Amino acid sequence: MLNIRPATKDDVQAITEIYNEAVLNTLATFDTQPKSIEEQERWLASHDARHPVLVAEEEGVVAGWASLGAWADRCAYADTAEASLYVRKECRGQGVGRELSAALLQAGESAGLHTVLARITEGNEVSLRLAQSAGFELVGTMREVGRKFGRLLDVHLLQRIFERRVER
Repeated sequence: MLNIRPATKDDVQAITEIYNEAVLNTLATFDTQPKSIEEQERWLASHDARHPVLVAEEEGVVAGWASLGAWADRCAYADTAEASLYVRKECRGQGVGRELSAALLQAGESAGLHTVLARITEGNEVSLRLAQSAGFELVGTMREVGRKFGRLLDVHLLQRIFERRVER
């Protein structure tokens, strides 16, 4: 059974392994160099209650992780976060991403966020379907904004709004 919980410093090794596999082999991130344990420890420490990092653990093994990060450092963006989600290669296609996504969005809504954004690289149809099944809507495509594996790539921007507010 999958257990989703807040990440701790003890999870940094697994988080780093999962992320670095994505860095080296996928278009899921535009990082091109693996992260060190120290970098990931600082990254984890930079998160707070409003911007959690969650792990999905099965039988003592971290199968994936997800996080909410600040979208921008300007105060007007305080109610907006960006979602990230990575699943261990051998655990993909088993529902880990779906459960992590649901838990992450619940955490963001509970923390009082208004909207969550996701950036998904062209060709990553699995992530695009996952995001859309979690209620994200495509709001635009940024053309040729990243280069990885020798290709210029488009990035789709998706948005999930928790509640619509009408302010006058």
